[in-house]
Amino acid sequence: MRTVVVITTGGTIASTSDEDGAKVASVSGATLVSGLTAGRSVPVRVVEAMNQNSYAIGFEQMDEINRLVKGALSDIDTCGVVVTHGTDTLEESAMLVDLCHGDPRPVVFTGAQLSHDDRAADGPRNLADAIATAASPQARDLGVLVCFAGVLHSARGTRKVHNSTRSAFLDADHGPVGTVNRDGRVRFHTQLRRAVTGLPPEVAISGTRVDIVAIYPGCDAAALEAVLARGARGIVLEATGYGNANADIAAAVARCTRAGVHVALSSRVAAGAITPVYGGGGGGVDLVAAGAIVSGHLRPSQARVLLAALIASGRTHDQIVSAFATEPDRSEAVPPPLGVLP
Repeated sequence: MRTVVVITTGGTIASTSDEDGAKVASVSGATLVSGLTAGRSVPVRVVEAMNQNSYAIGFEQMDEINRLVKGALSDIDTCGVVVTHGTDTLEESAMLVDLCHGDPRPVVFTGAQLSHDDRAADGPRNLADAIATAASPQARDLGVLVCFAGVLHSARGTRKVHNSTRSAFLDADHGPVGTVNRDGRVRFHTQLRRAVTGLPPEVAISGTRVDIVAIYPGCDAAALEAVLARGARGIVLEATGYGNANADIAAAVARCTRAGVHVALSSRVAAGAITPVYGGGGGGVDLVAAGAIVSGHLRPSQARVLLAALIASGRTHDQIVSAFATEPDRSEAVPPPLGVLP
């Protein structure tokens, strides 16, 4: 029997207010699913992985989510998987699962911006839409998707872009790939071919330290040197513009790469490919010459996950460069609905 497996991890979708008014993950997965009045065209099986707000999730918990997704897909009756997750770190967990997901069946991440006990809670609609998507044959071979407010995005490149609006997530470079109507009908307007990283499905990133170092006017290499001293095996630079820093950072990057530490170059700018354009004084050209790896369209949060997975799986420097350079192929099948694209 075709079944959608719903893996619950907590987050706002499962949160209620405590006696002090703070939102705390406390609602069981069974309760989340039992309250649905839509999106139940197929049977649903609930797997409760954890129940915590996602700002407390680290690589160990992400590995567990990835393991549970693989376990759910080992059942031939599973037609798709939904993961409910807090919005703060959903983009990282979804990225890890996508990197290791070679199965054609869909995996859909969702959550909520309003808590379970809010009178206008958006969790039930998001969960129903995610279940409908996971059960849809149209969603096969698209990898991991993120579903919020009736809009579907590919996991790779999608980030949380707003703290309160219901449309919390966006791929600022490519826009959404599809929509879910109020009646649960799923429609895709983009043909998507996933980027192939060759990572094994059982890769585990816990224990692989990768840090993000912010670049800002006048910064020195103190933060970069500090994480290196703490045993970082990889570093992601949250650089300015196209991927620029300064001469001190460029020199520190060279020291890192000579020591065998991989440095990925990303940006604090929301959209646009990271492109080495400027040279002299620590621009992107200088950073790449020092050994930094350009992250393509990936921003620091997801670049960190990819770098950790590549390091954990024993990839060489050249293989890591190639993996970051590999982008998904997209083509418009039909024009997107009005009001969907940013």
